[in-house]
Amino acid sequence: MGLQSRPKSPDAIGSAIALYDKALTICTQDRRLLRARILARKATALQAMPEQGTEALNSSRVIFEDVIPVLADVGVAEEVAEAEMNLGLCLQTLAGVGRARISDAIAAYQRALRTFTRNVHPKEYAILQNNLATAFLSMPMTDERAKMREALAVQAFEEALKVVTLVDDPVEYAMLQNNLGNALQYVSSSHVLENNLRAIEAYDEALKVRTRETTPLEYANTISNKANCLWNLPGHIESSETGNGMNLSMALVYYREAREIFAEHSDLERARMLDEAMMQIECELTELGASLDRASPLQ
Repeated sequence: MGLQSRPKSPDAIGSAIALYDKALTICTQDRRLLRARILARKATALQAMPEQGTEALNSSRVIFEDVIPVLADVGVAEEVAEAEMNLGLCLQTLAGVGRARISDAIAAYQRALRTFTRNVHPKEYAILQNNLATAFLSMPMTDERAKMREALAVQAFEEALKVVTLVDDPVEYAMLQNNLGNALQYVSSSHVLENNLRAIEAYDEALKVRTRETTPLEYANTISNKANCLWNLPGHIESSETGNGMNLSMALVYYREAREIFAEHSDLERARMLDEAMMQIECELTELGASLDRASPLQ
């Protein structure tokens, strides 16, 4: 467990797994609880193994599925819930490459939430809510239940933020606020303006933590997300063209800064994508300026 929690090299995880295997050869079959606990630790180490394929991850999944009934029989509720949470992570990752069903990951997270409640286990509760939200958003959005899943994702991010605070967990707080902003921005709803305004508030909360000096790439991600939101905001009701022009101009400022940071860190693909977005905004600003000129009375 020491090697696993504080690995000094990629080989440390492999050494940890070897030690778990050695422990399993010593532990007799009749010691069901101890064997299940060792196996569960081995499964978490397999989850952390760097690999090209999914062999280790699938092995981890099989172990969790085997030990959960044993832990439920002779262990404690928290051990079962932790195993369910880790099984959900395995399934969610495997679902991303078509090797599992995302609905099974969601079911595992929901089972874990029976024990990891907000009041008793706030840290685990927040992790599970974030995982649930990302799982909901990763499901296909083409059927009639898509809107419900998007709404559930927003709700899950908001639930996590009830226990994760700016003061106590600033990094996680910023991640959740950024993710909430993304969910609000792209959710299918008749309240587009309201959702976009809430998304901007969420990005601003994330930017209380994410700065160019301390976390440049995270900062660039958030300001580019905010730029997307500003781009899609309508203008002020009383002066829509002027308001829209202000939103577009501010989006352009954010895109330029984000593009500069991505280029500095050799993320050329995202820099290229922002180049395309900036070109489109510049065209829209040019057209908006021309329409305002035509609408102005002659002097």
